[in-house]
Amino acid sequence: MSDFRYEVEIHVSPARVWSVLLDVERWPEWTTSVSRIQRMEVGPLTLGSRTRIWQPRLMPAVWCVTSLDDRRRVFGWTTRAFGVKIVGRHQVETFKNHSRVSLSLHYTGPLSAVVARVYRSLIWDYLTREGDGLKQFCENLPANYVVSVPARLADEIHPTAQTS
Repeated sequence: MSDFRYEVEIHVSPARVWSVLLDVERWPEWTTSVSRIQRMEVGPLTLGSRTRIWQPRLMPAVWCVTSLDDRRRVFGWTTRAFGVKIVGRHQVETFKNHSRVSLSLHYTGPLSAVVARVYRSLIWDYLTREGDGLKQFCENLPANYVVSVPARLADEIHPTAQTS
């Protein structure tokens, strides 16, 4: 098996979950599957953005954003190592007046089947930690918690007061 997918329902708005998910430098605050993150560019996550991620029991990996759609709240990124290409995908959908998050990893390349088999338990563990950690974090955010969001999302996350 070279495809892994984990879904979790989160009882806050999709816009709020999306903003937390895009703030990748703060992932270690809510998932134990990531010990450290370093963005390699300044500014919001965009196509081509690169991020170095340190995870327990794994070598650091550089992930490059290969797809990003704010309207559909989905982004994908890719890393390569030892004859394996890994595509990670994150999607936030509206589901029953709250959010459903889908996290997936797809392994391809000459050694992908072997690597996926050897690391299968760890992969599932990390996907579960990421999804469950995101849920716990988002559902317990204080109202005054400020999420760093790109300007393109600011009005959706923190709507501007409108006067009549």
